[in-house]
Parts: sequence; structure tokens; C-alpha cells
Amino acid sequence: MQAPPHNGAPRPSPQGGLLHSLRTLLATLVATVRTRGELLQLELEEERLRVAGILVVAAAAAFFLSLAVLLFSFFLILLFWDTHRVWVSGLLAVAYLVIGIGCAMAARSRSRGKSKLFSASLAELRKDGERLTPSPPPPPTSS
Repeated sequence: MQAPPHNGAPRPSPQGGLLHSLRTLLATLVATVRTRGELLQLELEEERLRVAGILVVAAAAAFFLSLAVLLFSFFLILLFWDTHRVWVSGLLAVAYLVIGIGCAMAARSRSRGKSKLFSASLAELRKDGERLTPSPPPPPTSS
């Protein structure tokens, strides 16, 4: 097959030239940003589902533990009804206060911990930044 005759107009290079390179670069950049955005969205959805599951289990645990504590308290008060019901009631109140303060302090400590939310996305963005940053030229060697 013969090549078409050249009529004096500049022929585009096989690679498409600078404009084609810029379009390809822009398409790659858009694809990378879209991929990172999808990763962020996925991590956010996973975290939302994890927290929702924890809240459901925690609510059920709180309900049944509260019921158990209430019934146990009634049991102890009834057990010592004739002798020390006031002391038992006071000791139970102090015990519940101490346990409540301990739980509040534990929750406060945990809330100050570092969250892992978006850690994978941030790591990928860091890798992208390292790949895009030109490495410094090697030091000249003296021969």
C-alpha cells in the first residue's frame, strides 16, 4: 500500500504531538483523581457500616447489662432487707458511681486516639506524590 502524497501541509507525528501528550496526561490525572475519590468513598462507607454495627451491638449490650445490674441490685437489697438494706443500697450506689467514672475516663481516652479513617487513601496519595516528584540527579563522580 502506498502512502498518500504529501501536499506541503505538516504531517502529524505518529505519537500525536504535544497536544495529544497533554490530553493523555490530563486523562491520566483525571483517572487517578477519580480512583482516589472512589477509594475515599469506599473507606468512608466501610467506616460507616463498622460504626453502625458497633452501635447496634453496644446498644443491645447496654440494655441487657443495665437490666442485669438492676435485677442484681434488687436481689441484694431484698437479701439484706431485714438487716442492712440501707447500707447495701449506699454501697451499690457508690460502686455504680465508680464504675461510671471509670467508663467515662476510658471513653475519653479512646476518643483521643488516632483514627485510621482514610489511612489507605492518604498512603496512596503519598505514593502518587513521590512518583510525580522528580528524583534529584545523582551526585557527579570524580574520575
